[in-house]
Amino acid sequence: MSQKKRGLVIAIDGPSGAGKSTIAHLLAKRLGYLQIDTGAMYRAVAVLISRTALDLADLDAVQRFCADLNVRLETVAGCQKVFANGQEVTSQIRTAEVSVMTSRISALKPVRDALLLAQREMGRDGGVVLEGRDIGTVVFPDADLKFFLTASPEVRGKRRYDEMIARGEQVTLRETIEAAVQRDAQDTQRDIAPLKQADDAIAIDSSDIGIEDVVDRMEAFVREKTAQRESYS
Repeated sequence: MSQKKRGLVIAIDGPSGAGKSTIAHLLAKRLGYLQIDTGAMYRAVAVLISRTALDLADLDAVQRFCADLNVRLETVAGCQKVFANGQEVTSQIRTAEVSVMTSRISALKPVRDALLLAQREMGRDGGVVLEGRDIGTVVFPDADLKFFLTASPEVRGKRRYDEMIARGEQVTLRETIEAAVQRDAQDTQRDIAPLKQADDAIAIDSSDIGIEDVVDRMEAFVREKTAQRESYS
């Protein structure tokens, strides 16, 4: 007899800067679910690789690098901490350089294979909110509920700019908007698991609505889906 799931598997996909991490965190908190920030996992790998002279064109070398890869997420005092090979990299994963490197390494099959099984294992019993770029299309194509969260490049660039300025980084708004456009091109055009909206995903554009409004909309869909599932059980 199979074990009853703790809850739904909820997938939130979308481009960089759409607010996926913040919204996934708030939605998971409201539902009492576990948040799995898959984007942070890829960013953690990008931090590790950026410290090496690894040739990303040498897939055998990348495969060897990934063989001993250990990335984990922990919640400490309500905040998610990111660890890579035993080192906490939480404060290092949101820089512009890491964003660009993340887009490059997330297109590499050895990296994706190394993280895919871990993500599926963490989410297999349900009661989870996963966010990334291919959750509803590749990682959990049978997710109970899928959302595709987006916003204009200008809005996403401004959000990233505000975050980076708050951390004391020296960037311009133009640079962050251009970086968002570049990241979109890389993510949508890559051969392996490109960014795209799943056919059965619910699209939400957050350009002109607040974070709480987005979470309210998602929660309403979750409550409806949960009620439907319970009525059939």
